[in-house]
Amino acid sequence: MINRTVSDAAQALEGVKSGMTLMLGGFGLSGIPENSISQLVKLGVKDLTCISNNAGVDDFGLGLLLQGKQIKKMISSYVGENDEFERQMLSGELEVDLIPQGTLAERCRAAQAGIPAFYTPAGYGTEVAEGKEERVFNGKPHILEHAFKADFAMVKAWKGDTAGNLIFKGTARNFNPVMCGAAAITVAEVEELVPSGELDPNQIHIPGIFVKRIFQGVNYEKRIEQRTVRTREDVR
Repeated sequence: MINRTVSDAAQALEGVKSGMTLMLGGFGLSGIPENSISQLVKLGVKDLTCISNNAGVDDFGLGLLLQGKQIKKMISSYVGENDEFERQMLSGELEVDLIPQGTLAERCRAAQAGIPAFYTPAGYGTEVAEGKEERVFNGKPHILEHAFKADFAMVKAWKGDTAGNLIFKGTARNFNPVMCGAAAITVAEVEELVPSGELDPNQIHIPGIFVKRIFQGVNYEKRIEQRTVRTREDVR
């Protein structure tokens, strides 16, 4: 029986080297691979190109890698919660490629499906389209976008089994699924790891064929970027 489990993040990230291109799942701080990011900090790898919806916050998520000057280039769609990111971008220390959110997701999904490129209307007529091939379909202009090429994809799921099958929960079911199988090696960390066969096949979001290594994560903080609460009086 297939068993893709490894003991921890250290074993899961064996082979990660400086200069690599990494995909990191999550939406905001929801569903980010916290254990994998912590291991990247410990490894001290540099000159990374990171593909992620966001850049974390100053002291959490990818913000930890930014603090250590480990990221050379960020490919993202939203980066508004990180002061250090802003400082490095404005000073020229950090290369930044801002991409429409749907295009970012589709470039991941295209890599997952083995599709080399696709046309999209998103970004036409803006700086996003500079230097890209343009074509008209049904009277509407589109630009050519290429699938990402990454060395590792690091994702976080709610539950998984030893064969690598994954179930995501809530907002974490966003960029995580499309990054699975979109890189040479996909590492999945999960909150709960169960034996193969225990997951309901009808509930599985990503089959194990897309996952190379899986481990049960520990000590998840699950931070909230902007917590908004109301008083009891406001609710009435």
